[in-house]
Amino acid sequence: MTDVAEQDDGRSAQERSRKRRRAAQLGARRVLAHATPRGSIRDRLALLLEAGAEVYDLDEPGDVYGDEIVAALERRVAALLGTEAAAFFPTGTMAQQVALRCWAARTGNPTVALHPLAHPEVHERQAFSQVSGLRPVRVGGEHRLPTAAEIRDLEEPFGALMLELPLRDAGFVLPTWEELTEAVEAARERDAVVHFDGARLWECTEHFGRPLAEIAGLADSVYVSFYKSVGGFGGAALAGPRTLVEEAKTWRHRYGGTIFQQFPTALSALVGLDREVPRLPEYVRHARVVAAALREGFAAAGVPWARVHPEEPHTHQFQVWLPYEPEAVAEAALRQAEETSVMLFANPWNAGGPGLAFTEVEVRAAGLEWTADDVRAAVRDFVDRLPGTA
Repeated sequence: MTDVAEQDDGRSAQERSRKRRRAAQLGARRVLAHATPRGSIRDRLALLLEAGAEVYDLDEPGDVYGDEIVAALERRVAALLGTEAAAFFPTGTMAQQVALRCWAARTGNPTVALHPLAHPEVHERQAFSQVSGLRPVRVGGEHRLPTAAEIRDLEEPFGALMLELPLRDAGFVLPTWEELTEAVEAARERDAVVHFDGARLWECTEHFGRPLAEIAGLADSVYVSFYKSVGGFGGAALAGPRTLVEEAKTWRHRYGGTIFQQFPTALSALVGLDREVPRLPEYVRHARVVAAALREGFAAAGVPWARVHPEEPHTHQFQVWLPYEPEAVAEAALRQAEETSVMLFANPWNAGGPGLAFTEVEVRAAGLEWTADDVRAAVRDFVDRLPGTA
């Protein structure tokens, strides 16, 4: 009973913290990066209708089981990624399971090689093995993508190599273009197909210096998200050869992913592809300005050990590490927002080891308004609220 009560207390504390953080974000005059969508349902739908009229004829009928606007979205994604076809999915978890089980049937090998920090290994409750009959094996380590040598030296055969671009839980990191092409070539030498977990592929063009179609063209199939980076209500797409996509649509139906109507989500995705995707390179460039200012601000404030990872962000998202317990830095971030109406860190803080905490920072449209001086001043104010610095 004691263990159950402690678990309930822990969940209650997390829920209180989440609600307080959301209220602080909604009430803040200035937020570096919004962790959750702002505004009421009414406001968000009104904005969608206004923006949606610029990208799609709103007098057209809605979709029924994936026709009309969903089909238009699928064609748009295929064109952007340079693939023969694309299929809409309600979630990326479903899209990737379907893609990889289709490849497993074609290669005759259900083994999927992926990084230990890849999304299916960390966030999907063993869905590959529990739902889709796939067998994940880990390749690579540390806070980087697998190298070509690690792929070549993997001791057992695998049917597919899955590469997450960027690798979110390692700090939104990317390989160099040369490292990526070598990794793909190494997998092909092993007679394996290559699948990109490209939930955030949209934001990779600045780092690689190449268009989306050239990046996606390295892989046999690609998954992309419509809410990560794009700002849609949800949803995902699987893109690749037409025969694979048609087979995937059959499995989408079997998995319960062919939903009666998806036009609000599809419309929000089209808006995001039109408005946000072209701005992502600008966000990435400014994220590097923000990251440098954070690093300088913590050094000037005398924080003995502080890290921005990567030092120069590969995308418009990165991690900040501080030598405090998560509860202490989370409280400082909330107090800063509540007392000054300026919110520097809107995302949760997580334990990174004894006495270490880290959070994720994302720079989008709101972040463009922050100069380096603004960031350094906010850091000074934030540090004043940390334990032992008041």
